[in-house]
Amino acid sequence: MDENDNVGIIKQAVQKGGKIDIKGDRFKDVIEIKEDIPFGFKVAVRNIQKDEIILKFNEAIGVAIVGIEKGEMVHVHNIEGLRGRGDLA
Repeated sequence: MDENDNVGIIKQAVQKGGKIDIKGDRFKDVIEIKEDIPFGFKVAVRNIQKDEIILKFNEAIGVAIVGIEKGEMVHVHNIEGLRGRGDLA
């Protein structure tokens, strides 16, 4: 995970109310999970505003279509993907 990222990857399924440790080179946090998140899915590691770029591994992968709270799953229901679309320059 890059410290510019606003999402992280869940390494094992986490139930709503569970807590995960986020560790980077220059930051550390404990996040309470807002909903059940399956293994391999993304979680917001901070609050994300509507229309904010979603960064994973410091790469833009999408845009938030709604505000996303820290601890919520980040997936197709709350972002619009930017990769492999063919309609963007």
